[in-house]
Amino acid sequence: MANFVPCERDQAFLLPPDMKDWLPEDDLAHFVIAAAERVSMSAFKINDRNSGKPQYYPPMMLALLVYAYANGLFSSRRIERATYRDLGFRFVTANTHPDHDTIAVFRRQNLAAFEAAFLDILLMARQAGLLRVGTVSVDGTKIDANASKLRSVRYDRAKDLRAKLAADIAALTKKAEAADAQDDDPQSLPKELARREALKAKLDAACERIEAEARAEAEAARPAYEAKKAAYDAKKGRRRGSPPTPPDDTPPPERQSNLTDPDSALMRRSDAHEYRQAYNAQAVVCADGAQLVLATNLVATSADAPSFVQTILSMQDTVGLPLKVLADSGYASGPAVKTMEAHGVEPFVAIRRTQP
Repeated sequence: MANFVPCERDQAFLLPPDMKDWLPEDDLAHFVIAAAERVSMSAFKINDRNSGKPQYYPPMMLALLVYAYANGLFSSRRIERATYRDLGFRFVTANTHPDHDTIAVFRRQNLAAFEAAFLDILLMARQAGLLRVGTVSVDGTKIDANASKLRSVRYDRAKDLRAKLAADIAALTKKAEAADAQDDDPQSLPKELARREALKAKLDAACERIEAEARAEAEAARPAYEAKKAAYDAKKGRRRGSPPTPPDDTPPPERQSNLTDPDSALMRRSDAHEYRQAYNAQAVVCADGAQLVLATNLVATSADAPSFVQTILSMQDTVGLPLKVLADSGYASGPAVKTMEAHGVEPFVAIRRTQP
């Protein structure tokens, strides 16, 4: 005759259960509860007037959200349901059941404090060796700047305008001096002079920004040039071709700068879209199921590849470097791949289909 373990669902507990026996000792819930208790609650909104219904314990609500997000649950309704169905959630909430409205309001009212506390808990997990960032994915999107693309000016055009404005200002100054000598009403001349001086100041600043960018790029390219030059000189009689060209710190004529928002740049989403004054926003997301945004970056380059290394390595000072990175073909860059591999990160980057 078969021997079965008793299965009596109608049998009541003889003694109150101990919630500590519900979960194994190595469950993440234990760490989340302990970490939430160590986070300062001073920035969280608390009703200390003792009016209305009793409020839920803020460290418990914080632990509930962190535990839910760490397990890939983001919907407030699903989190509420999990407090009934999931032993880990019941343990975190001490067998209480905040409804979805309470959960959503707590997050909205304490958004800044919650984000700061979440980061503190992640850093605690990293220090304790519990946080291991596995696979992440990175992608970018174009965000319109608060500036018109019509306010962008090319470097060569800016230089020509500066020269013309300088001549106009000199001519207007002579007219103003002549008007003063004849005791005429000179009110219109200073206004026109001021407008030209203001525009010239903006063009001067734009040219200085473009020239500074060109100097920085030339300085960054100098080590590679020096290495190529040394290799070329070492060949002596076996040299072939012309020597390497030193980096030029003169801006190309077509380089542009926006007079309203100089930090933005002209870019487009693809070859099928129009040019817009925009930024390139980068986001690194956990690809192991949580879908949490682990790092962000904002750059003024239309291509994603130049900011690839900077975006990923910025995680080193927060949640730590990931083991693997997934990226599309826009991030394909040999030097970027080598740099990340040197830091122990394995990049998986798509490449465009080559033509036969």
